[in-house]
Amino acid sequence: MVIQIKRGIFDSLEDEMVGAACFQPMLLVYKNKIAEQTEQDHYAVKSQFYRQLTGGQQALFTFYVYHNHAWKSPVEFYWWTAYFLAQPEIWSAIKGGLQYFEADSMLNLLEETEGLLKVKDYPRSLEDFSVSREDLDTNEELLTAIRSLHAAYRELTPATLRMVGEHIRNNPNEFVDFID
Repeated sequence: MVIQIKRGIFDSLEDEMVGAACFQPMLLVYKNKIAEQTEQDHYAVKSQFYRQLTGGQQALFTFYVYHNHAWKSPVEFYWWTAYFLAQPEIWSAIKGGLQYFEADSMLNLLEETEGLLKVKDYPRSLEDFSVSREDLDTNEELLTAIRSLHAAYRELTPATLRMVGEHIRNNPNEFVDFID
């Protein structure tokens, strides 16, 4: 599923915006496919959609799905990290996406966050997932750690987005099809 984009538009984007420009059309296709299915079919549709992506698009998709939620606040960073950690296949894909883009600093930060949550004995599957956004209201130590990790996340984000954009620019055939 290669995204079509005008060469002039692609070339005019700042590196930080290239990834988002390639992600948004994929997200729309994904949401439309999900909307067409019954709830029982969601897992199969998600899997089929993901398999249709190139390796680069898979890396981009998993990173942006995480990033668009985690970026918002320490609470969202905490909850979405725990949620994806409870889905080892998805968490592995997010980390694999960062490896793909050679975003080692961001990968190290996510692994540090993973280590913190594992020490706190967080759920390893969705079956026993009981993490709540309100958890941080009652655990000052966890709140302090998550605030620090989220601040580091936000600090690393611009460089990570530039790396993603530069990689896409250097390998456009894996992400876009230029139209005039």
